[in-house]
Parts: sequence; C-alpha cells; structure tokens
Amino acid sequence: MKILLRRFLPPALAALLSALTLRAQTTVPADNASLLPAEVDLPAALRYALGHNFSILQARESIKEQEGVIVETMAAVLPGVAVNSQYGDTSSRLQVKFPGQPAENNQAWSITLEATQALFAGGKFSAAIHGAKALRQAALYQMQGAINDALLDVRTKFYEVLLNQEQIKVQEENLALLEQQARDAQSRYDAGTGAHYDLLSAQVALANGQPPLIQARNNYRIALEQLRQSLGLVSSGSSAPLQLTGSLDHPPEQFDLESALAAARTNRPELLRYAQLQSAQEQNVKVARADYWPTLSAFGGYRVINNPLVTDLGSTKDGWLLGVQSSWAVFDGRATAGRVAQAKSQVEQARLTLLDEQLTVEVEVRQAYSSFEEASELVKASAKTVEQAQEALREARIRYSAGTIAQLDVLNAQVQLTTARTNLVQADYNYEVAVATLRRAMGVADKFELRD
Repeated sequence: MKILLRRFLPPALAALLSALTLRAQTTVPADNASLLPAEVDLPAALRYALGHNFSILQARESIKEQEGVIVETMAAVLPGVAVNSQYGDTSSRLQVKFPGQPAENNQAWSITLEATQALFAGGKFSAAIHGAKALRQAALYQMQGAINDALLDVRTKFYEVLLNQEQIKVQEENLALLEQQARDAQSRYDAGTGAHYDLLSAQVALANGQPPLIQARNNYRIALEQLRQSLGLVSSGSSAPLQLTGSLDHPPEQFDLESALAAARTNRPELLRYAQLQSAQEQNVKVARADYWPTLSAFGGYRVINNPLVTDLGSTKDGWLLGVQSSWAVFDGRATAGRVAQAKSQVEQARLTLLDEQLTVEVEVRQAYSSFEEASELVKASAKTVEQAQEALREARIRYSAGTIAQLDVLNAQVQLTTARTNLVQADYNYEVAVATLRRAMGVADKFELRD
C-alpha cells in the first residue's frame, strides 16, 4: 500500500494516506472513546477521524478491492499450472474383451500435471491490466475525496460545538445583566423612585432571557453528539461527553477567485477520479476489440496413465505433453461488434460525466468564494456593531440613572447588545466554515500538523 501511495499521489497526500493506513489497520473497537485525550482540540479531532471515520475506512477498503482486481486480471498473462486426475471403474458387461484380458480388470486412471501460457489474445490482457490500474488510481482519488469531505465535516461539527459554547456564554452574560437590571428596578420600586411598570418590564425581560439559554445548552449537547458521529467515536452510554478546547478566533485568510479555480482544476480528487474512470473505459474498448483476433496459447505437462485399452495389463505409461492451441471466432453473430459499441458508448458517458463534474466543481468554487467574501464582511461589520452596542448600553444606564430615559430604553439597549454578540459569534463560525469549505472546493488538503 505504501508503495502505491508514493507512486500515484502527491507527496503530502501520500504521507497523509500512509498515516491513515497505519492508524486503521486494526479493527475499530466497540468502545474507542479512550483513544482520545481528555481535552480534544481541533488537530486531535482531525487525526482521530483519519483512523476512525467510517467513510474513510470504507474508501480504504475499496482500494484493497481494486488491488484484488489487479491481481485477478494479471493472472491471465501468467502461466497457469494444474493437476488433473481421473479414475474410472467400468462394469465388465460394458467392456470390450480382448484375448488374454482378465474379466476383473475394469479400472482405469490417469494423472496429468499441465502448465499453460497465453501467447496472444489481441491485446486483451494488457488492456485489461491497464484498465484495472486506472480503476485502482480512481479508488485512491476517491479515498482522497472521502478524506477531504470527512475532515470538512469534522471541522464544521467542531466549530458548531464551539459556536454553541460561545452562544451559551452570550446568553449567560445577557441573563446576568437582566438579573442586575431586575434588582435595580426592584430597589428603585422599594425606595419609591421607580414605577411598578419598570419593575414588571425588568422581570418579564429576565423571564424571557431564560429560554434562549436553555435552547443554547440543548444545541450544545446535540452538536457534541453530531461531532461524535462525524469522528466515528464509538462509546458506551456511560462515557463522559467530549471536552473540547479551542475558540472561533481566526487569522485573516487571503484568496482570489482565479487562483482558487486553477487549484480546483488541478487538485480536486473528483476530477482526477473521473479522468481515471474514463481511461479505464477506453481500455475496455481495446478489450472488446481483442475478440476480433485469434487467441494463441502454449501448453506442456507430464501424464501418468493406466488404462487397459491403452497400456499393457497391470502396467502404466507416462510421458511429456507439449503443444500449442488456438481459437478464432470467425463469425460470432456480431456479438463482438455489439460489445465494442457498448464500450465506446461507456467512454462517451465517462467523458460527459467528467465535463459535468468540471462544471460542478467550478460552481462549487465560485459559491464557496462568494460565501467566504460574505463571511469576511460580516465579521468586520459584526465586530463594529458589538462595540457600538456596548457603548449604547453604557450611555443608556447613565441616562436612566439620571432619570432622562425610561427602563424600557435600557432593556432595548440590552437586547441590541445581546443580538450584536450573537451575530458576531455566528459570523466567526460562518467565517471558519467558509474558509474550510473553500479549501475543500479547491481540493487543498486540510491544514493541520499530523503528529505521530
């Protein structure tokens, strides 16, 4: 496997797949949660997914399947050796009697050791081998695509957990501010300086702040389970939930559309896979055309025989067998022509599938780039809005303390700050996902350090 990876794939991807092969050589245990560290960061989650994500494991098995196909196909050009034996016991009533032959001598047997070697088959065998190798390379690219998709899914699910963690913090901070506001309103009302309406408004706002926090905590629990599924994390029901570490803070990324499109045309494993499938179909045309030609093979062996019709009574004979044999279907009712037509049609279908996939990839890259631009703009706008909302709440409290605005104005300012913080957290999440999605659309391998 390692030799195949180094031969057919870029060095970085070959190293990644080699590491994956080493990690996934054992059967997935019934409970593999203990293989993760106590606190899981994003690189640890990605490395774990390489060895346990079921989509990746299935893609790896497809490579083994294609290796078996190649071995089976190459067997046709290698010598074949077989031992054939035969034994017979014929009733004396069916035997032809010869002078001097005893009546009880009615048994015959033979043993033949024979080797055969195909000499010519119209190029069928070489074309079949090249086609099988193309299918193997297609399986390797399919595995690369499975890795890219699986790691993107892990990243997205990991970011969703972090998003819900941040949303819990936002709602907890909002609830703490509302509780303080309710206490202030209660104090003012008790002192006779505040209206009962303000107290009710503060209490209602505090009650309305509870459901978003409850929902955020539930979303967090669900996000953890979705991440566990994406990782391929099999654990017993008593296992403790994942403990993640990390944040949605991100360094700025730079992309341009033309470079992204060029990278996708070169790197997307889907395109490389369909190109190999088209090549395999082209080899199938040669395989079908080979039936127009005769086949030629040589055989040789050694036979030992004991047959009363051939040998002397009670004796055996042995000797070498050498020869060649040929077969040529001069007319097969145009069956070969039909197979050639089918193979050509399959080549054209593969070509059209490749063109369709090229268009699909281009659209994916353009959409991912547009989403990246949108996410970049939203992060900048949301960060500025949070600063403005914080200042607005500070001024509202001062003015409320001075008696120039009502309690409702302070509550509105608090709602605006919570909304701004929620929007910023969502914008950070969207940015991280947009970057990862664009890199996947470009066919760029996931960027994380693969440590032993």
